[in-house]
Amino acid sequence: MIRVLVTSAFWLGILSAQKVGFVDSQALLERMPEYKAAEQEIERLTQQWQKEIDDLYARVEQLFQQYREQEPLMSPEMKRRKQEEIESEERKARELQRKRFGPNGDLFKQREEKMKPVLDRLQQAIQATAQEKKFAIVLDRSAGGVVLYGETGYDLTEAVAARLGLR
Repeated sequence: MIRVLVTSAFWLGILSAQKVGFVDSQALLERMPEYKAAEQEIERLTQQWQKEIDDLYARVEQLFQQYREQEPLMSPEMKRRKQEEIESEERKARELQRKRFGPNGDLFKQREEKMKPVLDRLQQAIQATAQEKKFAIVLDRSAGGVVLYGETGYDLTEAVAARLGLR
């Protein structure tokens, strides 16, 4: 218990000597036109890819309906071939879905590619503002860096917005 108190007191002493500020990065991102453009492009791609997948599944459903209607008239060999065709089309749809929306899929890659320049620009502006105003530490209010209270003088959000040319 004493060890915890001594350690806590040590860190409080160090932190009290440091100037700590905070920003709301999500609010800044939402004000950046390039962030909005990237989000819109990602949404457009998502809708396009989802339509491709939906079309493939509709084809599978259509093939299955045809199979059910024609099944009584089919030979065992025709049934087997038709079932294999349906299974193959369904596999294609699942594979495309995984390729587009799976972990490390096309959506993940596009989001990373389109957001990286925006996030880098924001990070550089935060860093430059913090250095200019002599802040040792900057927390992000919107990314789990819980700031329960912060005096407005330590909120760098508007200073970063000005550096980014945002209103």
